[in-house]
Amino acid sequence: MPKISTDIINHNSLVWDKFALAEADWSKPVSQEVIEQAKLGNWSVHITKQPLTESWLPKCIEGKKILCLASAGGQQAPVLAAAGAIVTVYDLSREQLNKDKFVAKRDELNITTIQGDMRDLSIFEEQTFDFIISPISNLYIPDLKDLWNECYRVLKTKGVLLTSFYNPVLFIFERNKKLEEQGLIKPKYAIPYSDKTSLTQNEYEEKLSTGQAIVFGHTLTEQIGEQINSGFVIAGFYEDEHPTPRFIIENYLPTMIATKAIKL
Repeated sequence: MPKISTDIINHNSLVWDKFALAEADWSKPVSQEVIEQAKLGNWSVHITKQPLTESWLPKCIEGKKILCLASAGGQQAPVLAAAGAIVTVYDLSREQLNKDKFVAKRDELNITTIQGDMRDLSIFEEQTFDFIISPISNLYIPDLKDLWNECYRVLKTKGVLLTSFYNPVLFIFERNKKLEEQGLIKPKYAIPYSDKTSLTQNEYEEKLSTGQAIVFGHTLTEQIGEQINSGFVIAGFYEDEHPTPRFIIENYLPTMIATKAIKL
């Protein structure tokens, strides 16, 4: 792995540690009531704003091995464990993983938590998991080929990868408050987008120094085409609006995309 990539990954892990400690939107553990309902069979999980349907993730998951990939934070994994799944959470942020540990201890759930880079799943053997659930997270890594290859390797035959990501159009526009106040958006960046190469050096260094996450806007070829190239068959696709829209473009189209991919 190139050194710059490793530096960025380490930086982003520390940023997410801070998000977790501040209990940002993706770092708020589910309540005891949610877990109690999940134990009774009344549950749902999200990889976008809307919950996953049974055609994507069946209600009967007892005994299924599920990898929550880069999705720590005490939200999906505890619900799945309460519903009877055998759950492993693999995430770069130690503090995000602590959220899952907190819920597991509070509600007496069995959840395995492991810290690591989502592109490197070598700790797991081939054909280990029935499902991989990976909500909005691959914008924090610079390349996706290894990610999809690893997901394919560790899934069982007929295993399912459920993932979500941003429509790359979100990364095209300049972040300009004066323009936004006028209801205007200005295309500025080409896709694929990278904070490292698309921003000026001063802009990039400011993001680093102010503790902002370094992000990447991947093409749809990287997001979907590379899943297919890894061996997956795309069996489901939908778009969704962001739960907390921040940009003008989100008033005109749904910017979150989810795919269901199957290892035949």
